[in-house]
Amino acid sequence: MDLVISTDVLAAFCERASKFDYVTVDTEFLRETTYWPKLCLIQAATEDEAVLIDPLAPGLDLTSFFDLLANPQVTKVFHAARQDIEIFVKFTGKVPVNIFDTQIAASVCGFGDSVSYDNLVRSITNVELDKSSRFTDWSARPLSEKQRRYAVADVTHLRDIYKELRKQVDATKRWDWVEDELGVLRSIDTYVVQPEQAWERLKMKINRPRDLAALKRLAAWREKRAQDSDQPRSRVLKDDVLFELAMQRPLTPDAFEKLRAVPRGFGRSSAAAEIMTILKEVEALSKAELPVMPERYRGPSPKGAVGDLIRVLLKSVAEQHGVAARIIATSDDIDSLVLDDAADVPALKGWRRKLFGEKALDIKHGRVGLVATRKGVIEFAVKDAVAVE
Repeated sequence: MDLVISTDVLAAFCERASKFDYVTVDTEFLRETTYWPKLCLIQAATEDEAVLIDPLAPGLDLTSFFDLLANPQVTKVFHAARQDIEIFVKFTGKVPVNIFDTQIAASVCGFGDSVSYDNLVRSITNVELDKSSRFTDWSARPLSEKQRRYAVADVTHLRDIYKELRKQVDATKRWDWVEDELGVLRSIDTYVVQPEQAWERLKMKINRPRDLAALKRLAAWREKRAQDSDQPRSRVLKDDVLFELAMQRPLTPDAFEKLRAVPRGFGRSSAAAEIMTILKEVEALSKAELPVMPERYRGPSPKGAVGDLIRVLLKSVAEQHGVAARIIATSDDIDSLVLDDAADVPALKGWRRKLFGEKALDIKHGRVGLVATRKGVIEFAVKDAVAVE
């Protein structure tokens, strides 16, 4: 299959595609050495044709394809869409309109959490895909015939998967589940990282207000520097270095040399000079200007009996509805809702709250109990407790 390298040929395909109800879409990109993904190939298919579009071709204008992505009359079908959509947001500043993610649909239809494309192809079409080209260099030209076959298969089998999953979602009446999940993909905030919010992605804990103030500013500095230089965050500074800098706050080049996480000689670099300026500003903050730390929780441990009961409930609900437990709630979700009735976690939002979250809160507060029967675990209102065989 030849690559589309002509603007006129691409525009003609997009015009034909706009007459169909849906188009399947995938991309190949590189990101190992950059902050922003480098788009190397776009695959797209309608009911009766498939194309490979070469975004690296000199002079190729992708406007007609971006217009197709923005067409509300055509459903854009992806599998595990987040990174593909991030690429298009970088080009256009907008999220494609009317999207459908087969990984999301598969998860609510009982195929498990984050099911892979090749596993879905195997389950639904009985075809075994050759994935040996997955990690090849997609920026190199010419693409081999094997690479082209691999790439086109990512959108041709997707047609059958999409049609089958639509039937299953209809049959299970779980469109509200799918819509809740697609809401995250439709939000541009999912793809645009503001430097001031970068600290929220970090996993390690900070216990002192001034340390937290330093971490927030250092994370914002790293994010902006990574974006501006188009290199991965970890190549600017690794997470453990950020935390050590936030807690130790070196203010001289020599002070950097005493830190284990910082490379030798780093204190004399331009990056260190910028960091020292940030840390001096943090040291100058008054107590009133420091971030307020959340109050330390003093209730039951999320790893204790209450959490255990809620995990039993989760397993029961998952078995009852034929989906993986992790689709409904994660262990972190359960820990959070034990600590806080209004925790900002998926398990307490949308369809998950109706299915599981409300029951979990009822168990937490003793309004509902669990009992094991020969048919499995069932819930009962405590005030209406009955003897069960």
